[in-house]
Amino acid sequence: MTTTPLRIAVLGIGLMGRPMALRLKEAGHEVHAWNRTLAKAEPLTAFGIAVHSSVAEAVRKADIVVSLLESGPVVGHVLFELGAAQAMQRGALFIDMASIQPREARDHAARLGEAGLFHLDAPVSGGTVGAENGTLAILVGGRPEDFARAQPVFAALGRATLVGPHGAGQLTKLANQMIVGITIGAVAEALLFAAKGGADMAKVREAISGGFADSRILQLHGERMVERDFAPRGRMTVQLKDMRNALATASEIGFDAPITALFEGLYAEGVEHGLGELDHSGLFVELASRNAMQ
Repeated sequence: MTTTPLRIAVLGIGLMGRPMALRLKEAGHEVHAWNRTLAKAEPLTAFGIAVHSSVAEAVRKADIVVSLLESGPVVGHVLFELGAAQAMQRGALFIDMASIQPREARDHAARLGEAGLFHLDAPVSGGTVGAENGTLAILVGGRPEDFARAQPVFAALGRATLVGPHGAGQLTKLANQMIVGITIGAVAEALLFAAKGGADMAKVREAISGGFADSRILQLHGERMVERDFAPRGRMTVQLKDMRNALATASEIGFDAPITALFEGLYAEGVEHGLGELDHSGLFVELASRNAMQ
């Protein structure tokens, strides 16, 4: 139980928002929740979390508001059109843990600052498993004093690192997602290549584990590929969104990202072929189809 409980509003009760709201409640904070589809948030009432049909009611009097919304435009819509920013008490801290574009994070920070509110962009890595276990990597952009203020929230959710000013957290998340998306593709292609040549795919994964090619992607996503378990933890559509955000940001800063561009095309084709709701390791299905290995 924390010695200084906070009133925290969580906006967006999805695959990540639900376990994160529960962890904040378990840490002793007073948690309020809002979701566009109210029915998804209502089960949280059984755990002592207050669920609101209005985002303004959810954020009113909150010390800290945590956003786990779908995209930058959705975050902006909820803040500035649905009235969340107007309803927040002056001096409150908005922690945006959604994955959006760095320029969007900087814009939100500036607009909130004009209203007497504070902002951190703090996207996460670690997926639903990390959210449930409180082991997320939290990538934070903003002011050091706001980062210090957010420590009770971060402590319940994982390990936070301040990587730079507003937008830097989102830039780091895009770098993370570039590595994740590209590595999923490398693991999928390598395992399929081995299987096509007659090797046992499960044994190939076992054989190279612990070697120079080992990684969390090989261990976690490679296992999903071997078992053909593509239940969504992080969806193909979300991975595609992240790759596109990375390319948009690369264009803005004058950076050539040919490898990310290649994989953006592969994920896009997978989504076009109806794989969008699969786990992002479902890129394996797209590559298997190309090689008539379904």
